[in-house]
Amino acid sequence: MRKTAPDRLPTHVAIIMDGNGRWAKQQKLRRVEGHKVGIDSVREITETTCDLGIPYLTLYAFSKENWSRPKEEVRMLMFLLGLYLEQELPMMMDRGIRFNIIGERGDFSKSLQAQFDDVMRKTARNRNLVLTIALSYSGRKEIIRSVRLLCEDVINGRVRRIDERAFRRHLYSPAIPDPDFLIRTSGEMRLSNFLLWQVAYTEIYVTDILWPDFRKQAFLDALAEFAKRDRRFGNVKDF
Repeated sequence: MRKTAPDRLPTHVAIIMDGNGRWAKQQKLRRVEGHKVGIDSVREITETTCDLGIPYLTLYAFSKENWSRPKEEVRMLMFLLGLYLEQELPMMMDRGIRFNIIGERGDFSKSLQAQFDDVMRKTARNRNLVLTIALSYSGRKEIIRSVRLLCEDVINGRVRRIDERAFRRHLYSPAIPDPDFLIRTSGEMRLSNFLLWQVAYTEIYVTDILWPDFRKQAFLDALAEFAKRDRRFGNVKDF
C-alpha cells in the first residue's frame, strides 16, 4: 500500500473497538481473553497514530450500558483497565502521549479514579498525541449534561446567546476537535451512542475485522480509504 500523504491524514481519529467477545468465541476462549488481546491492538494503533503524526485519537472502551454486563466480566474489565494504565504509562511518557478521559468518571472505584488522575497528571505536558479513552461514556448523557450546564449559565447570566459554541464549552473535552474519521471494527453498522454531537460531519468506515485483529496494516488501509474521501461538509463543488 502506498503511504498516505500527510495532508490527507485526519487530525482526529475515533474508533469504536468492537469484537473482543466474538474473537474469543471464535478462538474457543473465554471472553476475557479477547479483552486481553484487544489491549495489544490498543497499543499498536496508539503507537501507529503517534508515528503518523495524527494529533488526536479517541477510543471507545466502555460504555455506560456496559455496566449491565455480567459482574465477573465487568470486574475483569476494571482490572484490565487498571493494568493497562500501569503498563502503558512508560510508553506514553516515552512517546509524548497525553492521556485523557471522557465519560462518567464517578462511576468507577476510588482507586481507579486516583489512577486516572495520576496518569493524566504525569502526561499533562506531553504534546505529540492526545489519547482519549471513553469510559462509562454515553453520547446522549453528554448532550443532556451540556444542555443542563448551559441552562445554568443562562440562568446565572454567564451566557446571553445560546449557540453551538456555548453548547460545546460543556462537552467532556471541549478543546478537542471533532473527529474527522470514525472507524468501527467487527462489521456492526451503528454508532452505539458514541460522540453523537461530535460526529455530525465525520467520515465513517466500518470493517469486518474484529478488534483484537485490527492492527497496523488494517489501520493504514482504513486511512488510505479516508484519503480518497471528498469532504464537503454539506456544500457542493463547482462542476
